[in-house]
Amino acid sequence: MLNSDELERYARHIVLHEVGGPGQAALKRARVLVVGAGGLGAPALLYLAAAGVGTIGIVDDDRVSLSNLQRQVIHATPDIGQPKVDSAAAAIRRLNPHVAVELHAERLGPANALRLVGGYDIVADGSDNFATRYLVSDACFLARKPLVTAAVGTFDGTLTTIRAHECAADGTPNPTYRCLFPEPPPEGSVPACAEAGILGAVAGILGSMVALEVIREIVGFGEGLVGRLVMVDTRSMRFETLEYRWDLANPLNGEQPTIRALAVQS
Repeated sequence: MLNSDELERYARHIVLHEVGGPGQAALKRARVLVVGAGGLGAPALLYLAAAGVGTIGIVDDDRVSLSNLQRQVIHATPDIGQPKVDSAAAAIRRLNPHVAVELHAERLGPANALRLVGGYDIVADGSDNFATRYLVSDACFLARKPLVTAAVGTFDGTLTTIRAHECAADGTPNPTYRCLFPEPPPEGSVPACAEAGILGAVAGILGSMVALEVIREIVGFGEGLVGRLVMVDTRSMRFETLEYRWDLANPLNGEQPTIRALAVQS
């Protein structure tokens, strides 16, 4: 049930036919895990909290640095040196005291991924490297949890939703992250943010889209992004969508799966 303060706080949601009272109640019941409180995670966390997601878990073992503040908008100058999970939690509590925040000040790895992912209804991955993206997606498959995953570059970004533990209407398994990207790029071929740079607002766009997709998955409106990769190019302000399908050779839910437990990915 929503109390009188929540009814006023979420009034602009509740008047939406696609959300309404039942949708807002679903948001309140939801448990969302956000991997990373950085460029993508920062705006995603703020909008999920503002939307009234009942419980938000944050996984990050990093501390706030001055160079983060150009794009990681959940943190502020006085937060420099603090653990990102603490800084993010404080911002969420200032924004919406109705949200419960669960802090995981640890690096997500094979030993803890299933435990972390298994405690939530849906996962939003805002990590900044391929190894973690593969690990999160594998863990979500094994734990049978939906995943919204995004990535950003200097002026561009991508976004998709993975429900590889489920099947499409025709009975075909839904695609995995490994169907989209069978192998990570060669080491060193994709420069890190510190080397290549990133326009801060690009992370804001994609992080907000992550929050939107999580909200749509919880409430259940619109056309989801399973099997669709949204590609954003902010230099030309173009949004394009690439469709991708289940690869029967993929090692998770293919015809001959080989991944049955988590292991360190190359």
